[in-house]
Amino acid sequence: MSDETPEPALIRARNQQQAFDWSLVLASQGIECALDHNAQSGAWQLLLLEAADHTRALAALRQFNQENRRSRWEHPLPDSELNFHAGVLAWVGVLALLHIFSDQLTAGEFRYAAAARGEWWRAFTAVWLHADAAHLASNAIMGTLLLGLAMARFGAGLACWATLLAGATANWVALEFRRTELGYGLGASGMVMAALGMMAAQALPLWRHGRRGTRVLLAGLAGGTLMFVQFGTAITTDVLAHAVGFGAGLVLGGLAAFLPPRLSSPANRLGGLAFVALSVGSWLVALTR
Repeated sequence: MSDETPEPALIRARNQQQAFDWSLVLASQGIECALDHNAQSGAWQLLLLEAADHTRALAALRQFNQENRRSRWEHPLPDSELNFHAGVLAWVGVLALLHIFSDQLTAGEFRYAAAARGEWWRAFTAVWLHADAAHLASNAIMGTLLLGLAMARFGAGLACWATLLAGATANWVALEFRRTELGYGLGASGMVMAALGMMAAQALPLWRHGRRGTRVLLAGLAGGTLMFVQFGTAITTDVLAHAVGFGAGLVLGGLAAFLPPRLSSPANRLGGLAFVALSVGSWLVALTR
């Protein structure tokens, strides 16, 4: 962002994501603007509808940048407008550690009969367990990318809480359709598909920016849906749980995208606390009953 702009009512952004975030900041301050994309140069910028708002807009964006400095865990992906949150590697490490002791953690499996009797915690603990090394590797690889992107986009705490909630919801919906089966569910695939849904829905507020914003939104939704079809509907996978996780991610990601910028930091902290409480609390209940 620079004060030296060729026009008093124009603010240049580094990329589409930054332009989108800045437009939400200005909207929260009552400053009307429109997204503009130069197809020839690839530049994204904000066009203020009132030139007199230029100084006030720059001040609001400076404050936003100061309050939302990129964490040291976030890194830009090469040749991309996306950031990646390296904190997702801690999630992968916990998955691997729990898999080593999985023989002693059967109390955390989502067994349909037990869950139907009211053992609610299994919906959350099962997200952390995997049937074998191949199952673990598949979810860890996909999850590293998708959850890492969602954590950078929405905040680590908020993304982890939302995807965990979506994964547990997928387990409960699967139970409702399979009450007559004596089976069980395992794996973080519902959580991974939820991260994909959140990323697909991240541009939902752009519908307010006319045709260009709508095209960006539809492209994101179409891309996310195609990835879901490719990776979430294989014959050997639990398509129902994947679909519910993806759908829940779309809803939660869409809601998170509309969150006012001034609330993003407190929401992220609360989400992180909720994620830890649900994860640790459900395992404590599972291992002490």
